[in-house]
Amino acid sequence: MSGDAHGPSPLLAERYELNPVPMARGGMGEVWEGHDTRLDREVAVKFIRFPDGERNDDLVRRFVRESRITARLCHPGVPAVYDAGTEDGRPYLVMQRIHGISVADLVAEQERLPVGWAAAIAAQVCAVLTAAHRRSLVHRDLKPANLMLEPDGTVKVLDFGLAVALDRSDGSRITRTGDSPGTPAYMAPEQVMSGMSTPQTDLYSLGCTLHEMLTGRRVFTGSTPFAVMHKQVHERPRPVRELRPDVPADLDAVIDLLLEKRPEDRPADAGEVYRRMLDFAAGLGPIPGVLDPPAVPSPTRMQASVLERVFSETLPDGGAGSGEGDPARTEGATGADGGVGGAQAPGGRPETAPETVSVSMTRPDIARARSEAAALAGSSRYRQAADVLEAAAATARAVFASDDTDVIALRTDLANVLFEGGDFRAAEPVFSALAADLARSQDPSDVSLVFRCRLQAATCRALAGETGPALTGLKALLVDEERTYGPDDPRPLELRRQIGLLQRGVGEHAAADATLRALAKDLLRIHGPDHPGLEQISDLLDPPLYGGDTTAP
Repeated sequence: MSGDAHGPSPLLAERYELNPVPMARGGMGEVWEGHDTRLDREVAVKFIRFPDGERNDDLVRRFVRESRITARLCHPGVPAVYDAGTEDGRPYLVMQRIHGISVADLVAEQERLPVGWAAAIAAQVCAVLTAAHRRSLVHRDLKPANLMLEPDGTVKVLDFGLAVALDRSDGSRITRTGDSPGTPAYMAPEQVMSGMSTPQTDLYSLGCTLHEMLTGRRVFTGSTPFAVMHKQVHERPRPVRELRPDVPADLDAVIDLLLEKRPEDRPADAGEVYRRMLDFAAGLGPIPGVLDPPAVPSPTRMQASVLERVFSETLPDGGAGSGEGDPARTEGATGADGGVGGAQAPGGRPETAPETVSVSMTRPDIARARSEAAALAGSSRYRQAADVLEAAAATARAVFASDDTDVIALRTDLANVLFEGGDFRAAEPVFSALAADLARSQDPSDVSLVFRCRLQAATCRALAGETGPALTGLKALLVDEERTYGPDDPRPLELRRQIGLLQRGVGEHAAADATLRALAKDLLRIHGPDHPGLEQISDLLDPPLYGGDTTAP
């Protein structure tokens, strides 16, 4: 393919002039500096990169979906997405061109960053993560090389390309072993153990990055990537103050929390880390050769200075991360009767009460809404597809009933579109409500759709970082599946594997080992030593199941 061998055309899409040499290459893509001849501005163009030189339709589909999801993440700390297209079979994104120095290069030059600057960079990253995590986006590869410090002091978080929602098949299994995006030196234990990534995974990577900014060295090093990943799972990092005594003890304590092995032992969210970083983001003096001189005005800082005063008289911390004064958090918080809460649609908007709906709807209308949404989702326009389905579902439930066959199909489409678009927090209540309604109305002899909705609801919780409730839901589902299908049926057997993987991901190693060894023993009994699942499970255990021997301790 000419695009892989010789690079893209010098004039892309008859609009973008590209430099002859790429700026950077990564595992999934390569970035070229360019110029938009139509709007006369600098751009950066990211192409998908096929590792083996052969077109991979799965990677293409993920890249297209990534571009849609990333483009919806609007934040000053994230490069804007301007355009998307395909050149010689290779999809590309056109993005805002960022000038500055990567934090990786900054640490290499400075050896160790001042405490104030390390905290200030981390705080800005937390602001981006807060916006991303609210949209169920997880970066999955946060590291110093993906952070850019601009001359005015602004930090940009690059390459949300790995923040792509899992495939439908991947999601139904929660994780996919052997395909864990990330860089070993910054990977959380759950990422190493099971490929699972949640908002707490990004916080662990931030802890690794903060540790490196302050000490000038990585948390863990090793002769091979496997050695580094082993340390991420099993070894405690050296406290920062042992390597740099001038770091405040309270800041060292925050880093220790970020580097906890169990996701639930880390801070609750990026907003909490942001608030704790503010105490240390002081004394931000000039960095010669990196930042503009103080005399150079910064429109970004000018705007931030004004915004800092918004609600400052009523909110001591400016409301950052607290949810107070934040329209996105408070909208719809009070119902029409003055009560707290109220019915919410998946997108966070108040769901229309059935008695207020006056618009009629026919079954052909439902079919048209489903068809329109399917076309939008097929083009990776998930938010628009969800909007169509949400509006149709609100009316259809009032005209017909929640458990009507066509309404169930409509609601199922909505849940699937939200999941495919990576909006796991919005998808979970839709799946849960579907499971409850179907359990009441469906033929008891056909519970497969009920079980699928329950599985997807638990999957959403796991992917949103709610691992405890996810495990509870999966274990309850396992009891019902074994009672319905029998313990030797492939469906409960696969569910047991998922439970074991999730237990590994959250650091419940003993429980995971017991779950997976018992599963391996049953697979050997049912299918014999040649079952492919035995080898997969063996690779997850320590010691492994050599030659299908399930008696190993």
